[in-house]
Parts: sequence; structure tokens; C-alpha cells
Amino acid sequence: MILIRSKTGMPATAAKPKRVVIDFPEPLFQATDHAANELAINRSSLIRKAVEQFLAEMERQKLEKELEEGYLANAASALATANELMGAETDLA
Repeated sequence: MILIRSKTGMPATAAKPKRVVIDFPEPLFQATDHAANELAINRSSLIRKAVEQFLAEMERQKLEKELEEGYLANAASALATANELMGAETDLA
């Protein structure tokens, strides 16, 4: 079963799984089979989980970048507010 994330980030189950054919170099194929055997899952499940984790990591990095850009864009405003508050604090003393 393929999980597709909607724009809201919530998983939506596809009506019918799609078959994907991929070529692996021999060492990667052997390592994949070895890992699947160690985990007691089939190769397709291992590859599916790997792709899901990769996509989740991509989404996490994208969000992290957007947050960083937002913080940087608001840094001057935040500094000005902090300076105002520091000035107000010294006025009270």
C-alpha cells in the first residue's frame, strides 16, 4: 500500500498500490536483501519504509529551512523590540 501525503501533511491511502520497477547495483541489492532478512520483512516493505523516511526527512528539512528564513526575516524586528523593552526597563529603574 502506498501512502500519499496531502497538502495538509496527513497521509491519504491510495486506492490501488502502484508497482515500481527499479534497478539496483549488485552491492546495493545484496545489502537490501540482507537488511530485509535481518528485519524479517520483505524487500518491498524495506524499500517502501526507506522512501517514506527519506520523504519525511526532506519535509523536515524544508520546514526547518522555512523556519530559519522566517526567523532571519524577523530578526531586525525582534531586535528592535528587545531594545525597546530594555530601554523601558532602564526608564523604570
